[in-house]
Parts: sequence; C-alpha cells; structure tokens
Amino acid sequence: MSKITFLGAGSTVFAKNVLGDVMLTPALQGFELALFDIDPERLRESEVLLNNIRQTSGSRCTVKAYSDRKEALRGASYVINAIQVGGYDPCTITDFEVPKKYGLRQTIADTVGIGGIFRNLRTIPVMLDFARDIQEVCPDAWFLNYTNPMAVLTNVLAGAGGVKSVGLCHSVQVCVPDLFRSLGMDSEGVQARIAGINHMAWLLEAKKDGVDLYPEIKRRAAEKQKEKHHDMVRFELMLRFGYYVTESSEHNAEYHPYFIKRQYPELIERFNIPLDEYPRRCVEQIKGWKNMRESLLANENLQHSRSHEYASYIMEAMETNVPFKIGGNVLNTGLITNLPKEACVEVPCLVDASGVTPTYVGDLPPQLAALNRTNINTQLLTIEAALTGKKEHIYHAALLDPHTSAELSIDDIIALCDDLIAAHGDWLPAHR
Repeated sequence: MSKITFLGAGSTVFAKNVLGDVMLTPALQGFELALFDIDPERLRESEVLLNNIRQTSGSRCTVKAYSDRKEALRGASYVINAIQVGGYDPCTITDFEVPKKYGLRQTIADTVGIGGIFRNLRTIPVMLDFARDIQEVCPDAWFLNYTNPMAVLTNVLAGAGGVKSVGLCHSVQVCVPDLFRSLGMDSEGVQARIAGINHMAWLLEAKKDGVDLYPEIKRRAAEKQKEKHHDMVRFELMLRFGYYVTESSEHNAEYHPYFIKRQYPELIERFNIPLDEYPRRCVEQIKGWKNMRESLLANENLQHSRSHEYASYIMEAMETNVPFKIGGNVLNTGLITNLPKEACVEVPCLVDASGVTPTYVGDLPPQLAALNRTNINTQLLTIEAALTGKKEHIYHAALLDPHTSAELSIDDIIALCDDLIAAHGDWLPAHR
C-alpha cells in the first residue's frame, strides 16, 4: 500500500484540509494516511476527524496514527510537513518579548528578522532529523514543506538533508486574486508571472489579452494610498520599486528597513502596520480551536470540499503524469541568475511523474534582486550557524538583517542574540 505521511498532524484543521483533499482525489485512493505528532491528544483528535471524513466521503484511503516517527515514515511516497517547534508558548512569546526590551518591534517574526532567525535555529535540527529518517526508511519520498521559515528550511532539507523537497506557500496562489479584488479589477483570464524568494516573490508580469495591466494597477494603487487600508506597505513598495510583492503588508513591513522605526513612530500609523500581529493571531487561533474542537470531533457526517492547497494536486500530478503548475520553493540551480546559487528561490514549477521541475526565470529586475539579496544574506548565515554550530554566525545573520540592523547598534544586536539564546534554553542546540 502506498503511504502519505503527515508530520505535525496535530495541526488538525490543516491536516483536515490537506488529507481531506487526498481522500477526494481519485488517483490517491487506497493510500495509507500516516499521522505523526509529538502531542498524543492532538494526534488522536486528527485521527478521529479524518476517519469521519473518510467515512462520509466513501474514500478508500486508510487513516493510521503513529507514536513512532520512523515507522510513520517507513515506505512513504510523500511526506507533508506542518510542524512548529516550540509553539506559541514559550517560543513565539520569547521571539517577540525579548527584542522588545531593546526597542525592536516585529509583526510576524516567522521568516527573517530576529524572530525568524531563532525560529530557524530551533527548527533546522528537527528537519535534519527528519532527513536522516527519510534517507533510511523512504529515500525516494517527495517532501512537501509547509513550515516556516520556508526558504531556509526547504533549503536545508534539499541541500544538507539530501531530500527531494519543494516548499509550498499560499502567497503565490492568492497574490493576483487578492490584488485585483482590492483594486476593483477582474482577475479572470489574467496571465501572471511570479518569481523571487518566499514571501518576497514579485509579480513580474500581469497581462490580459496581451495588454500590460501594470499601469492601471499602479494608477489605482496610488489612489488607494490616499486612504487607510490593510495593504499599504506592499502598495508603497510597488510604487517605489515598480512591482507588487506576493506576501502580505504585515510580513513585508519587517523584511525591509523602511517601515518600523523608533525614530519615526508615525510610520506605524501612516502605513497601518499591525505590530505584534502574530502573537495576537496565535491567541485567537488557540481560542478558535477550543470553540471549534468539540463540534468538529462530534460531527460524524463531516463534509469536506477540495481546498486550494497544492499538496493533493502535486501528488495527483505525480501519480497520473498529468502536468500541474505550481509556485514552488526550490534550490536556485541557475533559475534566477542574479540571485546566489546557494539560495532557495520561489519560481513556477511543472509537476508530473518526473517530480517537480522548476522553470528558468533569468535575471530579476535589478532593484528586486537587490531587495531579495538583503534577506538571502540573513538566510544563508542562519543556515551556516545551524550547520556549523558556531555562535558567530548567529551574530552575522542578525547583523545583516535589514530591520534589525536599521534599528540597533552592533553591540545591542550581539547582546540581543545572547539574551535570546539564553531565553530559549533547551529549545536551541548549543552553539560554541
């Protein structure tokens, strides 16, 4: 029996969406859906919920929960990853509260920035453990990564881990529909081309019937900037640098040195920047799950409709050899020619029975490549810190981060790193 293994299956709603999709996909019938999570209660809840969907849908898949990770992985054809190491409490709280003591504010802190660096440092060792297990018990499996920080973790899995990997992020899928909806434009039939790095990929082209839509996009965006809205940072970046970026304004506010500044506190109001957004979101999600949990688990006639998540479509394309196009995160094997070859890039990819085949992009516009490189610098130094165990590279990663270095002195950045290392304690491996 073929197997799809879900690591972090205690993310019950996400497991429901992805594996519920699998159960509704004809080419994936008969697969074992192997669930693994370090939280036995959440694992059991996901097992119950997915079995409800299986019965309601009439799927021929089987659902099995595992307490042994290696056994969950053994013989898998596909591995889906949705773990979060350290969770909201204590690790996300630490990532936000310790920097605040230095006057460094964040919005999401899950990609780059000081919070993203430490999220990476506690997650990379776990990902390398996964890689070792995969090499031993399912070496031909495709690893579909949904865990942030996407670029670094996918880079480590594919590079140091030697695992066939692709990173998947919603921001590419929703970029054009969300932009056009916000500007009162019709996205139907729009030809789009997107490439860059995760959370900072660029809408390089938006055409309809051969007509370039960017002049009208920018005209409407400039008008919209005269009033408060949720996407002011991205519109500002587009109007200054020429292209719209895929990930949200709350994310991009902390990827650049221009928006969250103690010296100019009025920028927070001007660009409608939600400081501490991610901790608030975590609290709401935890509360929401508590409210939703009983009704979901008690519903023996649980219905599911196939979602927009890429995972089931990728596996379907690989099983049927019917091609499917995605925006995927992969190693930069000459794909974007003015970004470092060591980087993980987000580019259009073709999926079929051969696997994931990334497409060649060439040079990005120089200003966009330059913005990407500011984040890639921190990503690559974070990987260096994790793989070598050298504390100096943690400092280097933080010193090169655009937002952190714009706000703090060298001495304060070093001290902040030391404080975060101490605060995270056993969540981090020892660095010398």
